[in-house]
Amino acid sequence: MITSFLFWIIKDCLFLLGYISGRQSFQKPLSALEEREALARMKEGDEDARQMLIEHNMRLIVHIARKYKVPGCTFDDLISIGAIGLIKAVRSYDPDAGTSLSTYAARCIENEILMSLRQSRKQQCDVSLDEPLGTDSDGNAVTFSDLLGTPPDLVEEEVRRRVTLDMVQKALPQLPDRERMVLEMRYGLRDGVVHPQHEIAQQLNISRSYVSRVEKHAIELIRDKLNGGG
Repeated sequence: MITSFLFWIIKDCLFLLGYISGRQSFQKPLSALEEREALARMKEGDEDARQMLIEHNMRLIVHIARKYKVPGCTFDDLISIGAIGLIKAVRSYDPDAGTSLSTYAARCIENEILMSLRQSRKQQCDVSLDEPLGTDSDGNAVTFSDLLGTPPDLVEEEVRRRVTLDMVQKALPQLPDRERMVLEMRYGLRDGVVHPQHEIAQQLNISRSYVSRVEKHAIELIRDKLNGGG
């Protein structure tokens, strides 16, 4: 059986690949009522609601990414990095914590970008702790010493996610046509448009439950390839 942790990492990587593949514009934010309804559906296990919350908060990434400069990263790179933070935020958000989704997501997005600042400085092999690495959302300089408190487990998860993203991208062309087609439509890998299960079912003339089974099977195939299977 596919492990829960790897399952979600692969799904997150597939979703991120959909945005990397060429989406040029982002959807408008949900209204307060729409967001509450989507959160309620997500809590009940509705995957389409989870993806809707991610899609409609992508503009938040652009707003935050414009405030940062990371050596060696283009603006598109920062969008991809921020998307990882947004995906994590939606998956872990607790409506009962007293913080709005946008506030919590903004914090997660900034954390992802700050970790990239830290990694960028490490790659440059510069041991100066006080030299500015970039700027934060308020325009203040961020130094390496500011980032030393990043928990090791967060760095480890980030490295694992980045490696998995690359491996998933390489594994996709090796899938059977049906499985690859469902993943391409579910995660916007073909045209940057995420299609819900019922829409895929109508287009392929199959049941929604069958689409769900094909999607799960495709992810299991990717898992096997990531683990060194055939």
